[in-house]
Amino acid sequence: MQRNDPAQYDALADEWWRGQGGFAALHWLAASRAEHVPPATGPGALLVDLACGGGLMAPHVARLGYRHVGVDLGAAGLRVAREHGVTPVRGSVLAVPLADRCADVVVAGEVLEHVADDTLVIAECARLLKPGGTLVIDALADTRLCALLMVTIGEHVPGGPPPGIHDPALFVDRRRLLAAADAAGLDLRLVGLRPSVRDLLAWRRGRRDVVRMLPTRSTAVVFAGYGTRRP
Repeated sequence: MQRNDPAQYDALADEWWRGQGGFAALHWLAASRAEHVPPATGPGALLVDLACGGGLMAPHVARLGYRHVGVDLGAAGLRVAREHGVTPVRGSVLAVPLADRCADVVVAGEVLEHVADDTLVIAECARLLKPGGTLVIDALADTRLCALLMVTIGEHVPGGPPPGIHDPALFVDRRRLLAAADAAGLDLRLVGLRPSVRDLLAWRRGRRDVVRMLPTRSTAVVFAGYGTRRP
């Protein structure tokens, strides 16, 4: 099996909006990201969604009042995202085909652990953001614990990632990430995330559509980053 194969997302395109499907946890993370995006300050406010996939942020972005531009390499995912109101842009998160300082908010969810140079993605986030703009990210940490939980175990449990979707060799060094953010002019803080056990049990019984992601002190597995672009 080739791990971290982008073609896998095209093969799984029908899974994007199935709440009990292979991308279930991505719905939970999308809802978590939205909690840290401020409401739009005007009708022209723009949110750029890097590696948007099938556009799972769409209902949250619409509710918050932003224009929603999604950037992704996968044509199949972008077609799904368009159906949910996202303006699709096909391109790499390592060289985003959008103008400097175009975005009030940049979201980069579950992408840093899929690229060879996560610091370049952070630099692109900073380039796209207006001064004072908001950055929200989430990613997987470069730890043995994360590899155990998200790959060795996670790929075999309901709600876990599809087999082969992650390559632990690409998981994110948090110190390097924070240094790259600072160098790019971003004030960024990291917070650990975990699913609510109560919600998870209810989800498995079909009693909840989305599992809440709760903050934790440890960033050793799933973590989020919340920041702003310095003037």
